[in-house]
Amino acid sequence: MPTTITMPQLGETVTEGTVERWLKKAGEPVEKYEAFLEVSTDKVNSEVPSPITGTIRELLVQEGTTVAVGTPIAVIDDVGAASKAAPATKPPETKEDRDTAPPKSRDAMAESANQEPVPGFNIPQLEVKSAAASSGAPAMVPPRSNGQREEAALRGVSPAVRRLAREHHIDVRNVRGSGANGRVTADDVLAAAKLVPSGAVSAPPAETPRTPAKPGPGNTSTYADPIPGTTIHLSSMRRIIAERMVESRRTAPHAWSMVEVDVTNVWEWRKREKDRFERDTGVKLTLLPFFIRAVVESLAVFPLMNAKFVSEGPSIYVEKDVNIGIAIGLPANLVVPVIKHADKLSIKGIALAAGDLIERARKNKLSTDDLKEGTFTVNNTGANGSVASAPIINAGQAGIVTMETVVKRPMVQDDDSIAIRYMMNSCLSLDHRVVDGYVASGFLADLKKRLESMGPRGAL
Repeated sequence: MPTTITMPQLGETVTEGTVERWLKKAGEPVEKYEAFLEVSTDKVNSEVPSPITGTIRELLVQEGTTVAVGTPIAVIDDVGAASKAAPATKPPETKEDRDTAPPKSRDAMAESANQEPVPGFNIPQLEVKSAAASSGAPAMVPPRSNGQREEAALRGVSPAVRRLAREHHIDVRNVRGSGANGRVTADDVLAAAKLVPSGAVSAPPAETPRTPAKPGPGNTSTYADPIPGTTIHLSSMRRIIAERMVESRRTAPHAWSMVEVDVTNVWEWRKREKDRFERDTGVKLTLLPFFIRAVVESLAVFPLMNAKFVSEGPSIYVEKDVNIGIAIGLPANLVVPVIKHADKLSIKGIALAAGDLIERARKNKLSTDDLKEGTFTVNNTGANGSVASAPIINAGQAGIVTMETVVKRPMVQDDDSIAIRYMMNSCLSLDHRVVDGYVASGFLADLKKRLESMGPRGAL
């Protein structure tokens, strides 16, 4: 029985979405809850799970097309309905047939099952897997060629998971997926990364040459998988990012400043707490929540940094809430989810909130509501080794501050001795319509003072 799938609503105020990429093709099977489509709005990318198990009959919308919420986008044949209808057309088996038929071994049944596939969906293969599982043996993987196995492993793996795998030097072809239909998830990659020392999961052999990606139709490729000599179709999110960056630069007169911060004590504090914190919460403790905590305290002292320029009037509106956006770079785009009411949270609370947003960003699970109402932005450019940067202000805010990479340097102390200290630069871009250098430099100086007074001991 065919089921028509419509464009989902990814947020309360979202009225349309763009079909970014089909993860399944017409004729391919899809499991219930398995992602088969990537949809983007002007704020977020998200994977769309299938509501049923079946076979993709038809894809009604081309990639790159924007349609209204509720518009039919695909048709899936419900395989459950087909398998229920199938026995009615099969001649009934007589008692004589059963008595004279030779007994079948499990292998024979498996072979027979593999030779009788339901069009578009191999139900007998699932039966073989279930039999193996019930016997306690490892789940059997149907024999495939290397190329088929690689394609099956890579197909449907999201860009975020691929990037995560590259960061941890994990070959997704060697990872058993726990997602729907064996799909490799971010959790699978992180679990595999922990097993690398034991040899359970290995990186791709060094001698294996990288297979060059093949250009798609019309010599195009994707932002997450760029191919030399091709053009990249701009997703709606990439287009919006480009437009807003230009708009921000055009409308807000950017000024820039930087301070050098001695983070030795807070670094030691984090180092002492991080193992226990991860064991208790499952979240890695980075320097980010310490930095955000210092930022929100400085915003309380300099509320003009937590304001925005309003063209009507014109005027400056000082925000009531302190909602900190955290810039997260993904393979295909940049997202800035928001920690709401960050000034009400402890360092631990900020760490948990940030960890949740980062995890969901990597899994394309952010909603548009996660990206709304930011009043100030923190950008961890140091994660990529940057020592100084001039970020573009998120439109509608007065500033954006960075935490650059932490490096050990010899520093002259107050008593003229020289000591090795952990040093970090922090850079601030500000909207000069809202604040002048006096306020901005005061904010940065206050931030520096707070960071240098943190640790090496304290309560998270």
